[in-house]
Formats: sequence, C-alpha cells, structure tokens
Amino acid sequence: MTNSARIWQLVDSKKATFEALSDRIWGMPEIAYTEYCSVAEHTKVLKSEGFHITENLADIPTAVMGEAGSGGPVIAILGEYDALPGLSQEAGVAEPRPLPGNGHGHGCGHNMLGSAALLAATAIKDWLVETGRLGRVRYYGCPAEEGGAAKAFMVRAGAFDDVDIAISWHPASFTRVDEALSLANTRMDFKFTGRASHAAAAPHLGRSALDAVELMNVGANYLREHVPSDSRIHYALLDAGGIAPNVVQATAKVRYAIRSRDLAGMLALNERVKKVAEGAALMTETKLETSIMSAVSNLLGNTPLEEAMQANLNRLGPVPFDAADRAFATKIQATLSKEDIENDYLRVGVSPRADAPLCDFIVPRDSEGVPMIGSTDLGDVSWAVPTVQARVATHAIGTPGHSWQITAQGKMPAAHKGLIHAAKVMAGTAIDALSDETLLARAKRDHKERTDRTPYICPIPPDVNPPLQPRPAEAA
Repeated sequence: MTNSARIWQLVDSKKATFEALSDRIWGMPEIAYTEYCSVAEHTKVLKSEGFHITENLADIPTAVMGEAGSGGPVIAILGEYDALPGLSQEAGVAEPRPLPGNGHGHGCGHNMLGSAALLAATAIKDWLVETGRLGRVRYYGCPAEEGGAAKAFMVRAGAFDDVDIAISWHPASFTRVDEALSLANTRMDFKFTGRASHAAAAPHLGRSALDAVELMNVGANYLREHVPSDSRIHYALLDAGGIAPNVVQATAKVRYAIRSRDLAGMLALNERVKKVAEGAALMTETKLETSIMSAVSNLLGNTPLEEAMQANLNRLGPVPFDAADRAFATKIQATLSKEDIENDYLRVGVSPRADAPLCDFIVPRDSEGVPMIGSTDLGDVSWAVPTVQARVATHAIGTPGHSWQITAQGKMPAAHKGLIHAAKVMAGTAIDALSDETLLARAKRDHKERTDRTPYICPIPPDVNPPLQPRPAEAA
C-alpha cells in the first residue's frame, strides 16, 4: 500500500516518547488490577497527544480509553501494562539479579505492549488529521491480562460494542501474525470449611479442610488422564489452614485454572472439576464453596485481517537488530537450555539456527509449527469484533515466557526496536482497513460466519465482578 511509508514515518517521528514510556512502565511493575501508576502514565501521554479520554472504563479504575478522529469506522488498538509477581530483575544483566522492592517484574513484556499500541494509535491519529479522512482510532489501556480477564469484563460491559476492528500485538521471540490459537480458561476458587480440633487428643472430632484440598488435588490428577489432550488443569494453594500441625485445619482454599480448546469444552470441564471438589467435601465431611474469579474465551481468528497484517510484515521486513543486540541475546541464550531454544523454533515450524540469537526474518503464515498454547483475555474481544494480533521479536530466541530473562531484556535497545516495529505493523494494518472498505467488509463477513456457527457466550457469570484491588498508598 502506498500509505505504508507515510504511516511508518509518523511512527518514527514520535518513537523516543514511547520508548521512554515503555521504560517507565518497566520501572513501576504492577500486577493485576493494581496498575494505578501505569495507567496514569498512559493517560498523561493520551492527554498530551490530544485524545478524548474515558477513564475508569467499564468501572475498572486501571482501564482507560482514548479516542481521536470523527465519523467513519472505529479502529481499536489494544494495549496492556500489567506485570507479574516474582519476576523482578535488573535490566541488561544476563543472570538472575532481583531488584529491591515488591518482587514484581515485567516478565511478559507488557511494558512494551502498551507503549507500542499507544504509539500506533497516535500515528493513526496523526494520519487521520493529515489526510482529512473520516475514521476514529481508539487506544484501549487494558489491565489485568495476567489472570484477571479485564478485557472479558470490558466486553461484557459493552466497551467494544461500536468498534469495527481490533488490533493488538505481543512481544515474542519470532515475528509473525499470531495464529489465533488459545485456550479458554476459568480461574475458580474452592474453599473448604471443616471443624478444628486437637490433632492428638481429639482427632476424631475434627473435619480437615486441608485434607479436602489434598483429596481434591488427587482427584484432579486422576482426571487429567481422561480429558482431551489439549486441556489443562493447574492449581495453586491459597490457604493451607494455618501453620500448626497439631490443629486440624478448619479452613483451606485452592484456586484452579481450567483450560480447554474452546468455550464449550471449558464449561464442560469446569463441571467435572466441580464434581471432584464435591467428592472431596463428601469424603471429609466439609462444606464446599465454589466461586469464579475470572474466565476468558479462546481466540477467534479472522483471515482477511491476518492476510492484511502479514502483508504489512512482509513489506516492513524483520526487526532491524544490530550486532550489539545479537551479542546480548547470545548472553541470554547462554542461560537457557538447548531444549528451550529448539522448542522455540519447533513452535513456529522453522529449523533451528545456531547463528541467530534474534529473529531476522518474518515467519510465513503457512508455516506449520507446534504452537505453545496459553490463554488470553484478547479472546473475548475477538468474539465481539474482528480481531488480529501480531507477534514481534523483542527478545532472544528460546527465552521462556514469564521468566526473569524477559524482564532483563525489557529495556534493552532490541526491545525498543521491536516495540517500534510492532507499532508500524499495527498502524499499517489499521491504515489499510481505513483506506479499503472491502477489507473491513471481508473482515466483518468472516467474523459473522464464525460467530453464526458458534455464538459468543460470555464465560464470566453475570454476578461475578472484576476482583478490583485498592489503590496503593504510593499511587494515591
């Protein structure tokens, strides 16, 4: 498209501002629904760029939306900025070295994700002004992707009802169009309540909630053998009932993440896990309370938008890494196993290369790999509106997701190059949609055909609200 070069120039003209934003967000890691400082930083930039701002979007204090333009189609650019617990790490150091503080870290690169998305939205805004075209661009600042399902709550609240298409990206080790595969996911809490007693003098009078949790975990382990191979069941113990072994634990709580290839499969598996919990309560004579904390749908693809994004990637080429970038990536790879690196190549269907610590090519759309399938709340947006997502190289090939190595690479020049590249890919795809009415029509037709076959059902029950967290004193 002839528009590509100009929109990319507009991205480059403001890249320093957004590289700095990414670095600031990296330095203030905040986990799900506590991103008060991070959303404030994004809001400041939105205001300085002249966007019309909606704060407290969908009644979520750490969600924000900025809109620019008038008339025409509405293009949503989605960003994130939440961090992960336990992944604090000094930047630019190829060995584990946590920073002092709360222990959080941007081990999934969301500091880059939100910054690049906001840069793309800003460039599109500037392009609309320069060309006089009708159309609106919106930046959605989305919190709590890591397990909090904020986008699912935002979809349920109608935040995307008038959007025509949505575009996003994610930091990665390879540059490609996302294959739109993810697992529907429910996070469900199981609380058991029994009866405390003296564990030696009167054990027969106690009813152990901890026993119930342990029996539930045993039952879930057996269940794993009898579910579809792409389903997943994980758990974390939230409350073991105390630290005194001579007291029968009266309460205990466990959180399960239940994943399946699609929403229907997940809902069915949820019921099977519930039955395991009910059996554990029956065996221990404890009371069971079940509550859903969050849930997300699987991703829904969109062929016309994926083809348009691939065309932008092909025109743009790979991220322009230099020798210094490759040298640091080689140091990071030295902290990884051979299997880490080989599996990364396997996931995208590319033969391993010993001389390429960073991705220097575009993965073709027809490449057949063995993808690592996780879960994302972008899935719910993709059911609401036609959606496309890029993966853009920002870190060394083989780097595990949710690792200290991701945090260590999050402020490096390679990360900056990747986030600028991602902004160009997203902005170019959006400009194609604004310039070509047939692309929008084909994207909407593709989306309708998919949702007509399987209508969307929000996986979060109507009585479940976002697990909002209070504003920390330092963010007040």
